[in-house]
Amino acid sequence: MQDLDAIGELLRHPQTILITTHQNPDADAMGSSLGLAAYLKKRGHRVTVVTPTDYPQNLYWLAGNSEVIAFEEKIRTTVIQLMMEADLIFCLDFSTLDRIRELGPMVRQARAKKILIDHHLEPESFAELGLWDPTAAATAQLIFRLIVGLGDKDLIDVPMAECLYAGLMTDTGSFRHGNTTGDVHRMAAELLDLKIDVSSIHRRIFDNTSLDKLRMLGYVLNEKLVVLPEYKFAYITLSAEELKRFRSKTGDTEGLVNYALSVEGVVMAAILIDRGEEIRMSFRSVGEFSVRELASTHFNGGGHRNAAGGRSRLSLRETEDWLLSIIPRYQHQLAEAV
Repeated sequence: MQDLDAIGELLRHPQTILITTHQNPDADAMGSSLGLAAYLKKRGHRVTVVTPTDYPQNLYWLAGNSEVIAFEEKIRTTVIQLMMEADLIFCLDFSTLDRIRELGPMVRQARAKKILIDHHLEPESFAELGLWDPTAAATAQLIFRLIVGLGDKDLIDVPMAECLYAGLMTDTGSFRHGNTTGDVHRMAAELLDLKIDVSSIHRRIFDNTSLDKLRMLGYVLNEKLVVLPEYKFAYITLSAEELKRFRSKTGDTEGLVNYALSVEGVVMAAILIDRGEEIRMSFRSVGEFSVRELASTHFNGGGHRNAAGGRSRLSLRETEDWLLSIIPRYQHQLAEAV
């Protein structure tokens, strides 16, 4: 889905535009949304960014953050009105409407033309136009392509570049994951040419940790990390009570699964978190083992080959037991993955 010319035609005249992204937005989701918003405002459009949930405080420094509307029930009427007024709705960094929770039905029913910009597999066919590329490392990369493709590279300023760089850096694991390509580095180089402070961006995202989060990390590594070397698998579980004990906030569990994956000999890792209404699961892998296939087959999830998510309506213990019961089926694939 590459509708660059059609999108450009829609943007020739001032429009009322709403941008949204997935629940619990990460740096790519927010960097892409705020980078696009800044660009569209420079083009003379009226733009609002609405997120389906709140997001981590280490992203509040991104330019435009103060104008973001995070959905909550008490402002439902306001958000519905914004949806009704919008001429265009940009949907960034998600492929299915269930990823934006209560905003999903609103987007589906809105009269606005929907534009999907995303890099996840198997997009739902709710958008009329889009820039979709599952080989892209980050949605921020697609926003950069959009701006450059429309001949507006000169409109990218330092705050906008910081937003896009944040998305690109985090979704490539600080440029160490397999999705780090020559195009990724070329985009990073062009953003660097604008004199952005990459050390500051990295520090504000990764070296801005609360004491509660650090203490939870210590607890997780000491008490909750389970390694099954015979399957090259490691996992973590966190109950609602444990989250409460460490006063966990949005984003505090982000990246914990990567510690499990970093154990020597581990090919696949998972974290299971009790969020009350359901168990949220994140999977990571290295090499050719597809956690996306595992998540979509068994846990109503999806994502990328080496990074995927899932969910379960069972209890935390029942979900853990179910996961452990299916891992032996993948023993051969895990053994051959690297």
